[in-house]
Order: sequence, then C-alpha cells, then structure tokens
Amino acid sequence: MNSKNPGKNTQEINIKEVIKGFLFHCQFEKNLSTKTLRAYTTDLEQFAIYIKGTEDEKRFKSMTKDTLKSYLQKISNLKPKTIKRKVASLKAMLNYLEYEDDEYINPFRKIKVRLKEPSLIPSVMTLHEVKKILSIMYKELENSNNVNQCTYKALVRNIAIVEILFSTGMRVSEVCSLQLQDINLKTGVIKVFGKGSKERMIQICQSETISIIKNYYQLHKTQIKNGNFFINRLGLLLSTQSVRLMVKSYVSKAGLTKHITPHTFRHTFATLLLEEDVDIKYIQNMLGHSSIAITQIYTHVNISKQKKILSTKHPRRKLQLTGND
Repeated sequence: MNSKNPGKNTQEINIKEVIKGFLFHCQFEKNLSTKTLRAYTTDLEQFAIYIKGTEDEKRFKSMTKDTLKSYLQKISNLKPKTIKRKVASLKAMLNYLEYEDDEYINPFRKIKVRLKEPSLIPSVMTLHEVKKILSIMYKELENSNNVNQCTYKALVRNIAIVEILFSTGMRVSEVCSLQLQDINLKTGVIKVFGKGSKERMIQICQSETISIIKNYYQLHKTQIKNGNFFINRLGLLLSTQSVRLMVKSYVSKAGLTKHITPHTFRHTFATLLLEEDVDIKYIQNMLGHSSIAITQIYTHVNISKQKKILSTKHPRRKLQLTGND
C-alpha cells in the first residue's frame, strides 16, 4: 500500500522548479488569463524569497506546516483581501504538486486559515459627478479642432472609454482587451470576455455613446483593422494603468475630491440601475457575476435615495397623534 508521507519523498525538488511547473500547468493546461498568471507569479515569487537560503528552498516537498504558519505571520500586516489572494496562490500550487506526486501531502491540510474581509460599501458616483467628468472631456473635444492631431485622437479615445465604462459597467481589463470583432458598430452590441473566459453580451443604447465610439473607429480604423480596439499612440494595446491615470486626470480637472477609478464607474452603473428599480438578476448578468451574492453588495442605497424612501414610504407618516392620546 502506498502511504503518503512527506518525509519519505524519494525525489526532492526546489521551489523554482515547482513554480515553473505550476505556471506551465496554469497557462497551457488550464488556459488561465494573463492577469491571473501575473498574480500567481508575484505571490509565489514572494514566497520563494521568504524561504530563500533555507532547507525548504531546495527540499520543497519536505516543507512542513510550521513554515506556512511563519509565512502567514510574516504577511499578517497586509490587507485581508491581499492575504487571501496570497494564501490562495500558494494553496493552488501545493494542490497541483499533490496531484502530480502521489507521495506528497499538502501541508495546508494541517492548517485552518480563516480570514474575514471587512464588508465595505463600494464607492459610487452621483449622476451629477459623472456628468461633470464627461462635460469636461466633451468641452476639451469641442475646443480641439485639428482632427489630425494625436491629442485629438487620444481625446476621442478617452471619451469613448469613459462612455463605455459608464454605459456597460465593464471592468477596465475587459474594455482594454476588446477586439474590433467584439463590437458591432451598427447595433451597439459588445461581446465581453470576463473572468474565467466567460462570455456575455452588452447592448449600448445611448446614441451619444455609440456616436463617439464610431468617431473613434473612423479616426483609428487603419491601425485597428485586425487587432485590439483601444490602442495607444504607438498602435499597441492600451494598458489598464493608462486608463486609470487618464480617469484620475479628468477627475481632478472636474474638481472632484472623491477617490474615483475606472472600477468606480462599474459600481456606479450597478448602483444607479438598482435605484431605477432594475431587477438585481439582470444587473448580475450585465456585470458578469457568477453569483448573485456578489451583486448584492450594491443593494445599499445612498443617503438621498434613503431620504426619499423614508419620507414617502415609512408608515410613521400615517400616524396623526394629538395631545389627548
């Protein structure tokens, strides 16, 4: 009978080999996204640095739960969400190693890790704040007359991106990875490839949004004929970091002090639709959430909506009390 015992591994291996094999498995066997691979690489290389120079580095299969416990203590000052991701990355690699080697036992089996993330209400914009950002952008476009200038083309691109973020609730990574064939310029339908390569369709119905997207296409169609839809001045894929910096710039120009990122448009999209009494199941589908539990973080209402509800709907308004009662 083959008993699993980490102390009896006949073939030892160093951590670099394990990481290399695991990332190969993730990329070519599981076909995970570039973003996920990048996160795995960062987290696992950090752990490799932590055990550098120890016996665990060269004899990785003999690593015990004590090493994992000390590593958890080392990263305990990080945010709960970050810790969860790093633990998940390490667990995934050790599970892979256990699957590949019948004699190996994942030391995480001996540890119970419970991390509770604080339940935070996502930051959202008011419709007025969205209007201020878009107004600044369109005003700049109106004052820029030379359509052949790079600055003009970049401005049209930036407006198109912000309009799409607000109109669809797409993640910034989804917007940046759009291909020309993913956008139907006649119908306004966008094919989105979300997390886990899940595909969903989103319809843009606002004529202004469709118009600016078409304008962007006309200005860049020779460069994006067979590739990425949103490109930088060199004709290469526009990075998510470029979009974040662009949004930050226009938030500042609009005079807003609130912390606003591309993802804030996604939060705002969901929250404002809920306030218009759109069924949460439809919003779940549009956001590409695998579970409605994720979408329910948007079921909070803002103060102005709350005031309207409580002033017009609360039963206390029907109570007419007199001094004799």
